[in-house]
Amino acid sequence: MDTQMESSCSKTRNPFTGAEANAVSVKVDHVCKSFSGVEVLKDISFEVIPGEIFVLMGPSGSGKSVLLRDIVGLDVPTSGTVTIDGQDPSLEATRDRVRVALVFQDGALFNSLSVYDNLALYPREHRSGDEDSISQKVMHALKILSVEDAAYKFPSELSGGMKKRVSIARALVMEPQLLLYDEPTSELDPVMSATISEIIATLKNEYSVTSIVVTHDRALAQTISNRVGIIMGGELITLGTPAELFATKDPRLVDFLNPKIDIKNPRFKKLESTKPS
Repeated sequence: MDTQMESSCSKTRNPFTGAEANAVSVKVDHVCKSFSGVEVLKDISFEVIPGEIFVLMGPSGSGKSVLLRDIVGLDVPTSGTVTIDGQDPSLEATRDRVRVALVFQDGALFNSLSVYDNLALYPREHRSGDEDSISQKVMHALKILSVEDAAYKFPSELSGGMKKRVSIARALVMEPQLLLYDEPTSELDPVMSATISEIIATLKNEYSVTSIVVTHDRALAQTISNRVGIIMGGELITLGTPAELFATKDPRLVDFLNPKIDIKNPRFKKLESTKPS
């Protein structure tokens, strides 16, 4: 399966330049992260192959978003290493060589800028073309995500689903080789969540981008991911295909993936009973 994936990716083209696109690998090697002496990530290791959709799941507060920041280079591990195609993502030389984009959970759009100017900001700051070429790139990205009609609206005028698609379009303008998503379907209705999942899968299949997705969305993980890792308490407790994961008998994973509602013995009462008096 891995060989077929890499072969398929090698034939894809960048949607903006037409040049051959090259997805990248990611290696997380014995990563630990502490804040004020509190260990948030504990000896986490895994590799993501080029062109893969790799999903990270786990309870809130388990360290998923912290790990995402280490991978994208916004922060560095306390110990261990993260590399993208063998390079340290926190170094400027790596950022110059490898194009990495992050889709934030809340979109992180600039409210004072139109949708068009939000997308044009990166190529303008990096002087990657004149206004005509930037305009073509921006409008093409919006068209790919079917939000071209929102080009001259402001973020406050957009629905939650449109904000998500615009933020993905903004990431596409960067022509990424690695695209990271932080809770891309949060706060969306089921239909829009399915739409965003389809977009992530389409970008992987058509534009040769490696994708790492932090999510609580079981449907997304089960339907579009190549592999899923689950982090609990800062530890990577399992890693495998969706089929392997959802067939598990591990009670921790069963309770996380398919929690039962028991109104006669609610779990919040159990949590209350464990609090110190």
